[in-house]
Amino acid sequence: MKDVKVLGPGCARCKATTEVIAAVVKDTGAAVTLGKVEDMREIVGYGVMSTPAVVVDGKVVHAGSVPGRAMVEGWLK
Repeated sequence: MKDVKVLGPGCARCKATTEVIAAVVKDTGAAVTLGKVEDMREIVGYGVMSTPAVVVDGKVVHAGSVPGRAMVEGWLK
């Protein structure tokens, strides 16, 4: 099971990122726990300076924009 976190203050792009990931999880049946991190200290602790960002199994895989569906599918394989 993969642990996926969306880092961001709750902005529209952060919500869109969460929605894209949730849709891919639903469509593919991937085993994923999806969480959100909105605390800025915790976000900066990941070394992220622009949001939204995505962390998969403790590693930052994307930051600064809403990821595309194909990109998310690649992370979850």
